[in-house]
Amino acid sequence: MEAPLDLGHTPRVLVVDDEQGLRDMLSILLRREGYEVVLAPSFTTGCEAVEGAPTPFDLVLTDLMMPDGSGLDVLSRAKTRNERTEVIVMTAYGALETAIDAMKRGAYDFVTKPFATSELRALARKALERRALATENARLRAQVARAQPSGILGHSAAMRRVLDLAQRIANGKTTVLITGESGTGKERIARAIHDLSDRKDKPFLVVNCGAIPEELMESELFGHEKGSFTGATQKHLGIFRAAEGGTVLLDEVAELPLPLQVKLLRVLQERKVRGVGASQEVAIDVRVLAATNRDVEQDVKDGKFRQDLYYRLNVIRVELPPLRDRREDIGEIAEHLLRRCAAEHKKQIDGISPDALRALDTYDFPGNVRELENVIERAVALAQASIIGLGDLPHEVVGRAASISPELLALPEEGCDLDQVLGEAERRLILQALERTGGVRVHAAKMLRVSLRSLRYRLQKLGVATAEDADEPDESNPTSG
Repeated sequence: MEAPLDLGHTPRVLVVDDEQGLRDMLSILLRREGYEVVLAPSFTTGCEAVEGAPTPFDLVLTDLMMPDGSGLDVLSRAKTRNERTEVIVMTAYGALETAIDAMKRGAYDFVTKPFATSELRALARKALERRALATENARLRAQVARAQPSGILGHSAAMRRVLDLAQRIANGKTTVLITGESGTGKERIARAIHDLSDRKDKPFLVVNCGAIPEELMESELFGHEKGSFTGATQKHLGIFRAAEGGTVLLDEVAELPLPLQVKLLRVLQERKVRGVGASQEVAIDVRVLAATNRDVEQDVKDGKFRQDLYYRLNVIRVELPPLRDRREDIGEIAEHLLRRCAAEHKKQIDGISPDALRALDTYDFPGNVRELENVIERAVALAQASIIGLGDLPHEVVGRAASISPELLALPEEGCDLDQVLGEAERRLILQALERTGGVRVHAAKMLRVSLRSLRYRLQKLGVATAEDADEPDESNPTSG
């Protein structure tokens, strides 16, 4: 028996269809699943139910073509009322363009009548599972909102561990080494440690140890006296003295040349600095954080990094997980970046389609959050619709999602209808190919490695066929056109 859905309440489902027989059948089917069901016999009554319900519905099943309106408008109103409401569009018409439009507007899926009750039941449960996950994410966000530092996104277990550690060490004076792959947000975590500490009203200064020429690094860190070297026309305090009472982040600390590593070690031990050309040391009160994406332990073995400095920096270690190890955060981060990028580009983008989200979820993001930010900015710049779709994502991101998922190959205990499962996989891949190619069937056929004639046949077989395309040549047949 399947585990109950955890929405915090009985799932509420709205069925909008002008066929009484179908409404009655779905009412019986869904109530047997333990759902609370509301029936609407028309577009008008469906919209009234969406807008007048005391609380938003968790799932809406709507017919596409009704005498007094379109199910796409029911979809839009449901999403306007609550973006987490899942919507499944039902139709007796195999309108391919409409199927793609429904997905772009945020529909969970698109099903063609007649459909098997087992198919609809499974689809409804999957949609509600997605709704339950969104509800749980919202609950966790509310639970940790006060403790979550600004600028830190993600509520996965891995990120909660990092943030818990950041909170526990914030008020200490101990040096901290922050490690992680490039793009994981090491500077953000350093800033969070500072913001959570009693030093939060003092300076937070960052120096990139790999970006400053070696001959200028000592002066940048420790300062210099006027006239101490050519070009020193005035006294310079340096990062450590300028950050008095606050925090210094030594970003890419493993890039420091060995002579400067010796001087940094002395500063950390004595809590005093001496600028270039100065005759006396000056005491400082500064919290030092260091960050690197390199394997410092290996650098120590190779003689590139001093062991004693490594031990001095590595008193407390904060290791940031790569994005691929906290995939449950991808959707939240992507939606946050989408809102920001849409505002910057002055474009009305309402969200990300389910297929596009699945593509993001399955991609490994070797560049981590920074790469995800680039992907979202590109998608916003290219988007021509109000919903980011697969066609707006880079090929390398979409390519991974196009593979058959492991769960598709997992045989349920009760068995399955093989033709139905294979048909559903075929339908999804065809819709994704058409969305990526903007509905151009010639290009979609090439992407799927089939002829245009074969694609047309499959569309007809799956009940999503469109009008004949006499003007589109079948490139698999050199005599056509």
